[in-house]
Amino acid sequence: MSKIFVETHGCSANLAESEMMMGILQKEDHAVVHSPRDADIIIHNACTVKGEDTSLFSIRKIKERFPDKKLIVSGCLTSNLIDTSRVLLPDVSFVNTHNVHRIGDVVDEVNNGNAVEIISRDARVKLGLPRIRKNSIVGIVPILNSCNNHCTFCSVWQVKGKLFSYPQEEIIHEVSESIKQGCKEIWLTSQDNGAYFIDKGGSPRYPSLLASICTLPGEFHVRFGMINPQHILPVIDEFIDVMKNEKMFKFLHIPVQSGSNTVLQRMDRGYTVEDFISIIEKIRKEIPDITFATDIICGFPGETEEQAAQTENLLDNLQFDVINISRFFPRKNTKAARMVDQLHGRDKKRRSRKITELYLSTSLNKNKKWIGWKGKILVDEQGKNGTLVGRNYAYKPVIINGPYSLGDLVNVEIINASSFDLKGKIISH
Repeated sequence: MSKIFVETHGCSANLAESEMMMGILQKEDHAVVHSPRDADIIIHNACTVKGEDTSLFSIRKIKERFPDKKLIVSGCLTSNLIDTSRVLLPDVSFVNTHNVHRIGDVVDEVNNGNAVEIISRDARVKLGLPRIRKNSIVGIVPILNSCNNHCTFCSVWQVKGKLFSYPQEEIIHEVSESIKQGCKEIWLTSQDNGAYFIDKGGSPRYPSLLASICTLPGEFHVRFGMINPQHILPVIDEFIDVMKNEKMFKFLHIPVQSGSNTVLQRMDRGYTVEDFISIIEKIRKEIPDITFATDIICGFPGETEEQAAQTENLLDNLQFDVINISRFFPRKNTKAARMVDQLHGRDKKRRSRKITELYLSTSLNKNKKWIGWKGKILVDEQGKNGTLVGRNYAYKPVIINGPYSLGDLVNVEIINASSFDLKGKIISH
């Protein structure tokens, strides 16, 4: 038996795979520990979607801090990350995202003194595996693997392979089991939830999947993960109908990336700015208090000052609650990395700073509109300095104090707001 620590980087899909690996290892009589200092083996679940440098830095730091620990690197692995790590650290083992179910085999080999690589790309439904949940009331359920897009800046399809949607009945069974195990929030996750079932032919099937999940018994809410705009347009009416269901968090993450059609074409995003605006406006008309998050890439190759200003204008007009801002970084083996008109770092930094300032102002104004609201929140997270975090029906984070536990429903009144959250006062329990 080994003592194993798992650290996770990246998206909720990666977090789900860490939970699976911990569950498998515990079932095989290994001990999952909460500190790398207590471990014999450290598993670094890596994210390379935004580049490999961060993962390489983390891997080096782990070995510097814990030179006596054995190290396994898992997750979204590129050949360059593996090759570079091997040169630096010959004794590191690797298991990629397609093979989380084989983590026990990797641990056995590492315990026998062997450095191994299990990096095949077999399509496999990653459901029904044992779990140790990071958060006992959150059930993270993957619905597909990879993405249907080939954006010029992105390496997801290179790492994840072809789009592979999981069977609806297996997803619903996983959700049902999560609810039975006490989960109050269900996070449906993937690299692009909107691509669900496109690989089987026809239009996306996520509205019918959501509708079926909402018929399950129990007290729970569903958070539907990131969805690209082009996969909303063909089924938008059906999607809006299911989003109105009381079991759906009124929250959507729809990345726009740029407010310029020219830049979107160079990104090969598959929609126009006008498409995006029509989606946001139509959903807001039907669900006025929905929370919207989006993503922006600052400084894409060839982006002019005028095109950057178009992005600022779009964000100012649409008033998003959350904006995830990234400076363009050329990822190896992508078309965008080979574009000759790369921007200087100072221009990307300046543009990202302007959008950050816009976001902080917009989100503060949006959050202030919730002051005075009264209603129920679900306590779903430990906050800082002894506080708790709950979510209301629009998935807004509400900071409270009190003797409550994860999973409690608490009645609050919103008394203050910041750019990032709301402050709640307890009015009853």
